[in-house]
Amino acid sequence: MTNQLTWSANTISELYKARWQIEIFFREITQLMHIKTFIGTSENAVMIQIWTALITILVLKYLEVMAKYSWYLSNLVAFIRLNIFVKISLQEWLDNPFEGPPPNIFRGFCFDQNCKIMPKMYKKRFL
Repeated sequence: MTNQLTWSANTISELYKARWQIEIFFREITQLMHIKTFIGTSENAVMIQIWTALITILVLKYLEVMAKYSWYLSNLVAFIRLNIFVKISLQEWLDNPFEGPPPNIFRGFCFDQNCKIMPKMYKKRFL
């Protein structure tokens, strides 16, 4: 780009700004999504990974905006990874992430025969 003597300085600076935005995008993909290399080698495989990362970042940024708590995007990603299988209300968790878990968080797990919420047919089969 720098050997284009017919282009104005303003045009070249705009091209560099656009290139810098691409660099920032790939930095976000590698840091937030922990994508170090592309899994596939074909053009289609790379495009699928890029589109998947774009959709994921879009959803995460939407959750960041939707939350009442002031999240940093990297912290939100880390907390979602830690709590991905916890059964709680997403909106409540996004708004108050440091409140204690709800009292019935382990409601679906019973380890003895006196469990009142486990159906009888499962008690006979598993206990």
